[in-house]
Amino acid sequence: MASKKFTNVYIKDNFAIVGPLERDGLLKNYDFSMDDYYYGERTFEQAEIKMQKVVMDNLLLHNKLTDSKIDLLVGGDLLNQICISNYNAAKYRIPYLGVYSACASFIEGLIVSSTFIESKQAKTVVNITSSHNLNAERQFRYPVEYGAIKKHTTTFTTTGACATLLTNEVTNIKIESATIGKALDMGLNDANNMGAIMAPAAAETLVTHLNEMKRNASYYDLILTGDLGKVGKELFLEVLRQSHNIELKKYIDAGCEIYTNNQETYAGASGPVALPLVLFDKILGCKKYKKILVIATGSLQSVQLANQKLGIPGIAHTISLEVS
Repeated sequence: MASKKFTNVYIKDNFAIVGPLERDGLLKNYDFSMDDYYYGERTFEQAEIKMQKVVMDNLLLHNKLTDSKIDLLVGGDLLNQICISNYNAAKYRIPYLGVYSACASFIEGLIVSSTFIESKQAKTVVNITSSHNLNAERQFRYPVEYGAIKKHTTTFTTTGACATLLTNEVTNIKIESATIGKALDMGLNDANNMGAIMAPAAAETLVTHLNEMKRNASYYDLILTGDLGKVGKELFLEVLRQSHNIELKKYIDAGCEIYTNNQETYAGASGPVALPLVLFDKILGCKKYKKILVIATGSLQSVQLANQKLGIPGIAHTISLEVS
């Protein structure tokens, strides 16, 4: 089975920072934000490393924790060899596992963290992720200075970082179960249409989760996808209707909940930090959602292989949250 239930895994706390565009968008509850994309550093990469360190340090400070009190650090980002998370991890003396599922890395990290806690191999784990718009654009598409024309299907990489503290101590947010997704290659190779690449994987993971957990979609007060954006969101709903006869009524995509219509962000937000920013800002703070299914979506793309006309695999991982 791709799904697993957890009995003793809880989210205790989180800390996040958002970029300048995100600060002026639809997110309202984040006090820490960047004035510009350099964040006082010489390069964008060094700015993103600093972003991770700031959220990590504040999370530890708020919970009065030192390195020795953290059993495991799990981190992932978008850049080559998850270099941002690696450089940040080197600043601490904490056992570290790096993970990569592109924009699904946040939930992959939570699944890895939860497994260690559930098996009693760890009591306290920090999961961290980040993305930086200008870093991602330069690596996966074109540097913004190039002035390439954007398609309406293009998503806008979110700038921000989020650190999440998981524990075996009972809190009001329980990680109840998880489903690990399968890589799905539909032959699409357009890096400017990630929504279409990820939508089939999101649908397959949702169906797998519902079947293996013997539930239907109405079991959840909300189903939240990561960063399908405006285009991918509609394709996701269409795949569910046409192929699985599932009609979602309580559904939100995080990529559509970060920027206003007046901000030039094309099909919406993307990036591994988009999902946790919306989850902690808009969803977990809303008292009406008690059972939440969170589906992170990732486009596992390589510039070199896309240029060789190979398809880009999509991936989706999911966790089920119970809020009391």
